[in-house]
Amino acid sequence: MNHLHNKVAIITGASSGIGAATAIRLASNGARLMLVARNEEKLEVLVSKIVASGGEATYYVADVSDAAATQSAVSEADKRLGPVDILVNNAGLMLFSYWKDVAMEDWNKMIETNLKGYLHGIAAVLPGMLERSSGKILNMSSVAGIHVGDAAGVYGATKFFIRGITESLRNEVGVKNGIQVSMISPGVIDTGWASRVSNPEGKKLAGELNKGAVAPEVIADAVVFALDKPAEVSVSDVVVHPTKQAW
Repeated sequence: MNHLHNKVAIITGASSGIGAATAIRLASNGARLMLVARNEEKLEVLVSKIVASGGEATYYVADVSDAAATQSAVSEADKRLGPVDILVNNAGLMLFSYWKDVAMEDWNKMIETNLKGYLHGIAAVLPGMLERSSGKILNMSSVAGIHVGDAAGVYGATKFFIRGITESLRNEVGVKNGIQVSMISPGVIDTGWASRVSNPEGKKLAGELNKGAVAPEVIADAVVFALDKPAEVSVSDVVVHPTKQAW
């Protein structure tokens, strides 16, 4: 049985990488999508691709670090598609730097997106899910939320945060209210992240790490695995990384 068919799903960070691959996979399983990101041009292309393949998708341009914009995206999903059944909290930044560089600007960017962005998404969808006593929340974490690597102190900390809120959500709104709460912890995935690292030493390390990266579609498959479950089943965490990644 397909538990995704006709479900309304909102995906943040949907314009590229894991978000875009996940959108294509969920649409192919019959989910009806609201895609959220900052890049309207990429969103338009992705929606056109999904619709041309027989899927249903629309988009809303928003920065998840803005609570009001995130709420507006969910409100638009309700208007255009119906109540949101699934939240895929995926928007994130991975910016490497060493502590000695005191890269405050990068730290703050990750805090705004990786922490506040996830909380804004949860805050926007949770009241409706609780009212209906149903829904699925999937948070995209990382193996960096299990083992902190070189030059990834703040990034890793944001992913430990995601692990913490996911477990708390599962214990509270999952156990008590039947909301299915899941988490995916990817290893090194080829999403173009390495090219966005600005710190010189961090950029060099990121380039080396990315040499063994696997495709975003691998994680999209894991997302479908976690979400395509009956109401009485929750997949708490799926760790997926390249075979030759040591951590």
